[in-house]
Amino acid sequence: MAKRSLKKLTVLLLSVSLIGGEIAAGGCLGTEQETIQIIEDITPQEAFSLIQENQGNPDFVIIDLQGPKTFAHEHIEGAVNLDYHSEAFRDKLNALDKSKAYLIYYSCRCGNVAEKTLGEMATLNFREAYNLSGGLSRWKAEELPTIIEE
Repeated sequence: MAKRSLKKLTVLLLSVSLIGGEIAAGGCLGTEQETIQIIEDITPQEAFSLIQENQGNPDFVIIDLQGPKTFAHEHIEGAVNLDYHSEAFRDKLNALDKSKAYLIYYSCRCGNVAEKTLGEMATLNFREAYNLSGGLSRWKAEELPTIIEE
């Protein structure tokens, strides 16, 4: 009888230590917060609303992926230029603060450049990034405002 009780006690102690180890590792209690990544395409209207909601927010950045000449000619107000075709593009993208929220766009509707950039941002573990679906072309087609330099 004592042998059976000892065996039950050993099994109980092992179970408790395994559960304790799981809790200490953050399993059951969730002591470590998971980082949720938001990487998605949004419409021009959704992008416009996002920009309006984040006016004056230093943790929200609009990135224009066009070349510097095209950017200088026309862009969304408040955007910064990060030339997709620059040799240093990936390094500059990687150097950005990944905890901020980003809205990215390119000029054309096809979306290849912005989609590739959005994918790269996901790979680089950006917390929050949105692609303006349809690019600046669709933004303008929906008569949303831009800054035009003559």
